[in-house]
Amino acid sequence: MTWNSTMSSGYSSLEEDSEEYFFTARTSFFKKPSGKVTESKDVEKERELRTQFSREEIRQRIEQYNSLTKDHLKMTLGSSGVYTGFIKVQMDLRRPVTVRGGQRGAGGAVEEAAFYLPHGVTNTLHISSNNTVRQVIVALLNKFTVADNPAKYALYKRYRREEQVYVCKLADGEQPLFLRLVAGPNADTLSFVLREQQTGEVMWDAFSIPELRNFLRILDKEEEEQKEAVIRRYETYRQRLQEALREVQGPS
Repeated sequence: MTWNSTMSSGYSSLEEDSEEYFFTARTSFFKKPSGKVTESKDVEKERELRTQFSREEIRQRIEQYNSLTKDHLKMTLGSSGVYTGFIKVQMDLRRPVTVRGGQRGAGGAVEEAAFYLPHGVTNTLHISSNNTVRQVIVALLNKFTVADNPAKYALYKRYRREEQVYVCKLADGEQPLFLRLVAGPNADTLSFVLREQQTGEVMWDAFSIPELRNFLRILDKEEEEQKEAVIRRYETYRQRLQEALREVQGPS
């Protein structure tokens, strides 16, 4: 099952004391990422140096940021020194997620189903400088009503250096809006991507029994579709060979 591709954009607010989050997404199962991308193995070396800015320096950087942004998604400095602004997160999930349904099954339990979330769509979040990577991930999953453990997912930064694109995992305590402010509004310089945790292999024991059963149903369906495609292809080959034999042999 796949979410309708018309669900193409989202907006949310993740400011303090606010629980309004919005969403968007899309995905496929075992696809390879396209484009030339280098995965950073050493997160500490690739992470920006945390410079302590004074309030005046932050104000100046926000003014510079707002003067460069072209999509009206500006930052605002509050009286407390906390600033708010927007980040865009691209959904790049490879596996289906377990989504809580609105209906309740036997015994009053909320029904769950496995979905492929839309892939490659960007979601815009309104957050504060205090919001962390973990809060952003939880907000996205909550709005999708995803029942999976947030620890299964990670937020990555994608950035360009000397014509090479790098992807680096962010720690849970990182503050995405600070990274956005330092990098500026250009998405080619820095962008955010939500992915599954890259652990080398799928941690199947982290999934519940209903999740695993849903995955098996999806795999069975994909296997059946692949078998039908192979049968159709060889049936076409057989027909062409038979036609070629008839042409060579001529009328009997």
